[in-house]
Amino acid sequence: MDAQFWDDMYRSADQLHSGNPNGALVTEIAGLAPGPAGRALDVGCGEGADALWLARHGWQVTALDISPTALERAAATAADLSGRVEWLRFDLTVTAPPAAAFDLVSAQYFPLPRQPEHTAARGLLDAVAPGGTLLFVGHDLADLPPREEMDVDPGAYYQPAEIAGLLDDDWTVLIDETRPRTAPAPPGTHHTNDTVLRARRLR
Repeated sequence: MDAQFWDDMYRSADQLHSGNPNGALVTEIAGLAPGPAGRALDVGCGEGADALWLARHGWQVTALDISPTALERAAATAADLSGRVEWLRFDLTVTAPPAAAFDLVSAQYFPLPRQPEHTAARGLLDAVAPGGTLLFVGHDLADLPPREEMDVDPGAYYQPAEIAGLLDDDWTVLIDETRPRTAPAPPGTHHTNDTVLRARRLR
């Protein structure tokens, strides 16, 4: 699932996603005031629905994706949000985002590869500023077909509970649970439940 994989996937359709923000993001963040300079990092922004929703709710958003095609589509839909969203091509396995720079770090169904030293995962956690929020959402693995029927091994990527296990005493976990999706699963999939981690950085 490298840059070429994702760009080929986005090029395979005029629009890959619904254009609606992810339900878990809306549920968890709608009541979180961004403050006068609230900074949000949208990891794996795709065609930009989450980043645009955050920007329209007062956040200053940095939106990351590895696919140039996805970023071009996202930027084309953001004409009314000049200066509110920065679209960046970015590979978390190569470069860490700025440390302690964001009041919200959101990763929605983002396939973050497991690493022996958890380098990319720790870089993502370090990006959350003191007092800030981490929201990491995944598909419930119980909903997935048997491994032999899949092209990608889901076990090669972090799940929210594993990210929770990397948090130390500088964090408080607010939510670490499996819950029903708020919207129907994409066509051809069987995702009925989300796994949701929401944590706040204390210092």
